[in-house]
Amino acid sequence: MPDRILVFYGSYREDRAGIRLADYVTRRLAARGADAELIDARRIGLPMLDRMYKEYPPGGAPAAMEMLARQIRSADGFVFIAGEYNWGVQPGLKNLTDHFLEEWFWRPAGIVSYSAGRIGGARSNLLWHGTLSEMGMVVISSTVTVGPIAQTLDTSGEPIGEAGTFLERSFSRFADDLAWWTEAAKTQRQRKAPPY
Repeated sequence: MPDRILVFYGSYREDRAGIRLADYVTRRLAARGADAELIDARRIGLPMLDRMYKEYPPGGAPAAMEMLARQIRSADGFVFIAGEYNWGVQPGLKNLTDHFLEEWFWRPAGIVSYSAGRIGGARSNLLWHGTLSEMGMVVISSTVTVGPIAQTLDTSGEPIGEAGTFLERSFSRFADDLAWWTEAAKTQRQRKAPPY
């Protein structure tokens, strides 16, 4: 059975360059044999956090939140496509993740960050490490930083130029590490049920 990997993307902007990277990651994971699915925060459209999923009575959460909770619980691992806003994280992606907690537990997470500049979202990448760890995920040590994104991926999400070549090389290592941690976590969850 292939690894079920959810790829989360959180920009709400009209002209979203990061969607190229989200599509690239989803396609490349699928090409490696994963059951990869893109979860676009803007399409799901959760409200600003008022109550977490677990704070609703059983069956009382909004339909989109209920469906996403099922998807998260059924996943083997996660990839977060992390844009950088003013040295920080994208509010849309942060809002989506904060609606859940126990649903994330005991699974690996990888971070692929981007920006319009040459830093490639490194500051956002760093901030997500602590956040995802606090939310019960094992954050893999390999990360990918992409910047400038317009010089790395074309409008269809295909690598271009020297930066695109570098992305292909770094993503391969990243995907190998994610697969290793996904297998390790699946094995452990089968051996011993998580304590929640």
